[in-house]
Amino acid sequence: MLGILGGDERCPIARSLDVLGEKWTLMIVRDALAGSTRFSQFQQSLGVPREVLTARLSSLVDGGVLERTTYKPEGARAREEYVLTDAGRDLSLVLLALGGWADRYRPSELTSDLRFVDTESGEPVEAVAVTQESQQRVPLQRLTAVTERASDT
Repeated sequence: MLGILGGDERCPIARSLDVLGEKWTLMIVRDALAGSTRFSQFQQSLGVPREVLTARLSSLVDGGVLERTTYKPEGARAREEYVLTDAGRDLSLVLLALGGWADRYRPSELTSDLRFVDTESGEPVEAVAVTQESQQRVPLQRLTAVTERASDT
């Protein structure tokens, strides 16, 4: 697919951005993680134009991040809502990392009302890198990206 970047399909970042790379997309996911499910909730929170929100919600459904379901309030017509899939809930780590980066490198005098916490303890959490096998924390200074290209022989 790779419609946005048109790059190497082997790259997991390019494949992710194909679903998540449009403006407003991660903000919609943020609001969904915080409990929003209805079109009106997203629009009120974000102030995004209706046609843009419609397009972004559709792309998130097509990308497997949200699932469109029907609900019917008592005495009203049936409506659609948008519920996070497992793939959508997994994006909480991405938003946690992005928020941590912004707090360190793009600080604001205004206090955010967004917090990521452990649901059991209520304690704030942060994004960290851990090794896959031993689950050891890796300091960011030791974290690097390695590209292993197949030879063209």
